[in-house]
Amino acid sequence: MDKDPRFWHSRGYLPHFDKEGFTQFITFRLADSLPQDVLDRWHAELRGGEITDADHRRRIEVYLDQNYGAGHLRDHRIANVLQDTILKWDGKRYKLIAWVIMPNHGHILLTPESGVTVPEIVHSIKSYTAHAANEILKRTGQFWAREYFDRYIRDSKHFASTIAYIENNPVKARLCKLPEEWPYCSANLKL
Repeated sequence: MDKDPRFWHSRGYLPHFDKEGFTQFITFRLADSLPQDVLDRWHAELRGGEITDADHRRRIEVYLDQNYGAGHLRDHRIANVLQDTILKWDGKRYKLIAWVIMPNHGHILLTPESGVTVPEIVHSIKSYTAHAANEILKRTGQFWAREYFDRYIRDSKHFASTIAYIENNPVKARLCKLPEEWPYCSANLKL
């Protein structure tokens, strides 16, 4: 694991690792996908050392799969905008490896191109799609949660398990029986 402090920083509660050439697993979620009181309690436990960063991430992943919130990404118009945006920058800003769009969150596995950072990638995806989604829904206000989660890929085993996690997420959340049945997933395009 790279412990060089130049590449570690915080954009809120969570540590982030941004170093060129590292493949990253990124999770982003809708603003209403987790109750604030639950998040506040978990953040307090994280700050107090009662849980680890890994425990915190696992709790959030389990909660997200319960499809809490309005689930605006169930709207095919919005899911299409998000998927098209993710696919648009493949080979330009990053090498896209796997992705899934769930009702209230998304996962992407990518390797940024030289000179492009994970914060820039996530900001551009979230900014464009938030504007488009709010227009589709005829609403205003925060669409995405400010924070996102990223995890750099450590080795080939971690790489393979991350792809499996991403592509099986709709099955685990009981949205379909097979990964390739979910319309907004890299497994769907492997048919």
